[in-house]
Amino acid sequence: QVQLVESGGGLVLAGGSLRLSCAASGVTFNKYAAGWFRQAPGKEREFVAGISWSGGNTASGDSVKGRFTISRDNAKHTVYLQMNSLKPEDTATYYCAVRPEWYSDSYYTAPRQYNYWGQGTQVTVSS
Repeated sequence: QVQLVESGGGLVLAGGSLRLSCAASGVTFNKYAAGWFRQAPGKEREFVAGISWSGGNTASGDSVKGRFTISRDNAKHTVYLQMNSLKPEDTATYYCAVRPEWYSDSYYTAPRQYNYWGQGTQVTVSS
């Protein structure tokens, strides 16, 4: 049973930084792509960043480009999201997700492309 546990959320002032972590356990497949999404109350789940299984290919959503960086440590089965220059509009619950990867070294941007999800961690940015 794959389990994803996010951590690192909290309350931060605008302009500040946070680093989210997503620790995976129970993973039986060798390779998996990963992504971060966020959802604010009353809004749809939004793509934040994605990373391929090797870490060699990444992408980020337009609203966070240049401020957020996704990375991973496969030895630790952990995916990270470094968030800098935070804005009040970044306030949301942040979720990590993974999907097994068999053939390519791609990232994925749509929630439906992921098989496993964490419970989420709250990020609140105050002005």
